[in-house]
Formats: sequence, structure tokens, C-alpha cells
Amino acid sequence: MIRVLLADDQALLRDGFRMILEAQEDITVVGEAANGREAVRQARALRPDVVLMDIRMPELDGLEATRQLLAPGHASGLRVLVLTTFDVDSYVYDAMKAGASGFLLKDVPRRQLIEGVRTVATGDALLSPSITRRLIAQFVQAPPPASGVPEQLAGLTERELSVLRLVAQGCTNAEVAGELFLAETTVKTHLGHILTKLGLRDRIHAVVVAYETGLVRPGAGPKRGAM
Repeated sequence: MIRVLLADDQALLRDGFRMILEAQEDITVVGEAANGREAVRQARALRPDVVLMDIRMPELDGLEATRQLLAPGHASGLRVLVLTTFDVDSYVYDAMKAGASGFLLKDVPRRQLIEGVRTVATGDALLSPSITRRLIAQFVQAPPPASGVPEQLAGLTERELSVLRLVAQGCTNAEVAGELFLAETTVKTHLGHILTKLGLRDRIHAVVVAYETGLVRPGAGPKRGAM
């Protein structure tokens, strides 16, 4: 059963989300919050699997609430799915930086909302690689590392660095496997090792780190046969 906390300052929207989600056999709504401060308090008390987080709320906005909930040592297994009426790249990027695992507009079809909750609950990221790459290329302007490998990534093997580069360039696991002549399950294993070594939550945050450390530059594309 996926436990969900609703955080939105509009009661009618919370009622609508509750009705949609609780109609599913595998989802239950364990609480509601009308502002970011209450969302943080309830999430820590109720320990939901997923928080549906509005960006614009009184007292504490959704981005800052997300940062507080997902700070190191505060969020074992918690996932945040950001919901907003604002389709603005800066909001999406800020949500990614804050640690959110997904982003949806409030007017998405109900099926997309339900599948979004299920997706982030399993630990996957809800943002396509192409959108992720476009956002990061727009907002990140990191210089390339002087020594070839950024210090933050020094613990990765050459193969893991290759996988991370391709993922950051927008490749799916299947495409990474094709580029590196690997099995797709091997790519998933390498990606898991990358997340563990870097202390990252999911694929989105690995891509952010790849760009912010300068491992990948905006506009870079995969090279056939890369190692």
C-alpha cells in the first residue's frame, strides 16, 4: 500500500486528489496539509511514502518544505512529487535541486496522477531524460574539471563514469547499453552503484550532479562506442 500525504493550500484540490487516489486499491491518503510548515510536520509524524507537494503555499513554500524533508538524515524512503499550476522551467529545476523525484501540473489527467504516484513510490524519477537535460543545460553553467574527473566523482570507476555521462546526455538504459555494448541489466547495476557511491536519490539527481560538476557540458551528445 502506497501511503500519500497531500500538501496544497486549496481544500477543493486536496479533496479531488484524495478521491482520485483512494479509489485505487494500492494507494491510501494518510494526511493533508494546507501549508508547507504543516506538510513538514505531518510528513515527519506520519512517514508517508509519497508527498504530493504544491509549490506555492503560505508560511513555507513547497520548494523549501521539500528541501527540509529531503535533507540528509531526515527522509528515509520519502519521495516528493511536486504539483503546480506553473509550467515554468525554473520551478522544475528548483524542485529537482530540492530533491523532488517528479513534477506534474495540477491539471494532468487522473491516470497520469495515479501513475506518477506509483512511479516515484518505487524509487523511479518522473521526468523524461530529454526534459531533464534541457532544464539542466539551461540552468547549469559549471566549468569543466581541470583534472579530467571532478573530485566529487573520483570514487566512480571508468565504466560508471561512462554510464553517468550517457545518462546525463539523455540516454535511456537501453541506449546506454547499446553505446557501451552492455546488457541493460548491467547498466542498471552500474547506475545503482553510482547512486549509492554518490549518496543520490535517483536518476534525476545523478544527472544534476553530472552537469554541476562539469563531467558533462550542455549540448554534449553521446558518442558511439564510448567507454
